[in-house]
Amino acid sequence: MGKALMVQGTSSGAGKSLLVMALCRIFSNLGYDVVPFKSQNMSLNSAPSIEGGEISRAQYLQAVACRKKPSVRFNPILLKPEGNMRSQVVFMGKPIGSVSAKEYMLSRKEELFRKAMRVLDELMAEHEIVIIEGAGSPVEINLKDYDIANMRVARHAKAKTILVTDIDRGGSFASIVGTMELLSEEERNLILGFVFNKFRGDASLLEPGFEYLEKRYGKPTLGVVPYVEHKLPEEDSLTSFPRVKGKLHIQVVKLPHISNFTDFEPLHWANGVDYVTKAEEIEGDLIIIPGSKNTVEDLLWMRENGIEDAIIRAHHEGSFVVGICGGFQMLGEKIIDNVESKRGEVKGIGLLPAKTIFTPVKRTNHLKAEIVWKPAKRMSVDGYEIRMGRSISKRPFSIIREINGANAFEPEGALGERTFGTYLHGIFHNFAFTERLLNFLRAEKGLEPISVDGWSIEEEIERFARIVEKNLDMEYILSELGLG
Repeated sequence: MGKALMVQGTSSGAGKSLLVMALCRIFSNLGYDVVPFKSQNMSLNSAPSIEGGEISRAQYLQAVACRKKPSVRFNPILLKPEGNMRSQVVFMGKPIGSVSAKEYMLSRKEELFRKAMRVLDELMAEHEIVIIEGAGSPVEINLKDYDIANMRVARHAKAKTILVTDIDRGGSFASIVGTMELLSEEERNLILGFVFNKFRGDASLLEPGFEYLEKRYGKPTLGVVPYVEHKLPEEDSLTSFPRVKGKLHIQVVKLPHISNFTDFEPLHWANGVDYVTKAEEIEGDLIIIPGSKNTVEDLLWMRENGIEDAIIRAHHEGSFVVGICGGFQMLGEKIIDNVESKRGEVKGIGLLPAKTIFTPVKRTNHLKAEIVWKPAKRMSVDGYEIRMGRSISKRPFSIIREINGANAFEPEGALGERTFGTYLHGIFHNFAFTERLLNFLRAEKGLEPISVDGWSIEEEIERFARIVEKNLDMEYILSELGLG
């Protein structure tokens, strides 16, 4: 039976996801057969698994760090918020319904928890180490009785547990003490030690606090991880949406149900991105409508708030408009949705010659495509799709050449005048394409062309993991796991 190591946080955004990712790579580099696990994740950033299902992007990244193919087993339960206190429940990669928070807690949670623990048991039987990520805080008094992602999982797996806190936001010692005081004695016994994350300064100044914690709880501080600039996706629950106006004014409409907003990280690093929510803000050189967990509802939100008219007006005045996934569907002529919103036929924005029909079966695939759009014609790009709609257009944006590695020939997306739409999530992570698009728009403004510096997720994982390894007492962790 394999060993279980768990990372829990004193709060959401403490850095659990990236610490788990770093530990996955550290153990993999040491030669161990390691996999990640999170019983339940709430996220609108998802990715396709090797089985063709859907998992959180955090567990996808952790699987890459383990040098494993991302599997639905690494994230059995995925909750995708839909608004109005409801979420779509995805179990083992497939949607199984939409429920309110209360319905979920009282009717589905226990059943899904038992199934998720069977998956965890299988992973522990098959691999040397399973690194488990918790969710939020393990001691929220109103939620502790319903917990299926923190200490209940640790107790099930008898997992040595690291408690991480974000010192950059302040109050980290109080957060650790408060968490420890609210844990039961059995739960405190599972705590291996503490990690202070995102520290700026001289770590020796923290020594009195470390001594206090060890004297009070008999637990060591395992490390102080410095604040690291990186290009890895953070936990999305506390993501701050930037308002950066670069030499090109690139605007992304921050929809109420925005999803997969990691799509725009390369644009942020290459130029700057301005997330907007009001009609009077719409004026960008490039305006992007992103993916959505509730496409029709977000389209109607834009219509009611004047954003749709503002986009049309800006487009007529020269703005280039792009839609990704749900945004592409909104830009078409009409959407027929008897599945997600159940509103039937809804008029689209009308900037693209496309029609979309929603179907119950979700497509979750890795894709290779060849661009048809003239400035990037014949360029090959990688991406992935997570969608329920099927769109028809006589002017496709690209031709899909591979689906999950198998040869294909399938038109996708749509082209209009100074606009395109595509189902290809991750298209801007194709840095040559992003460079071509930005320089096309820069030339129109009389700006000099730029080179878009690409980066490798693999290299970013390795760099981040090395920094964490340098600042953690890995010898102690290995010894406590019986691996030293």
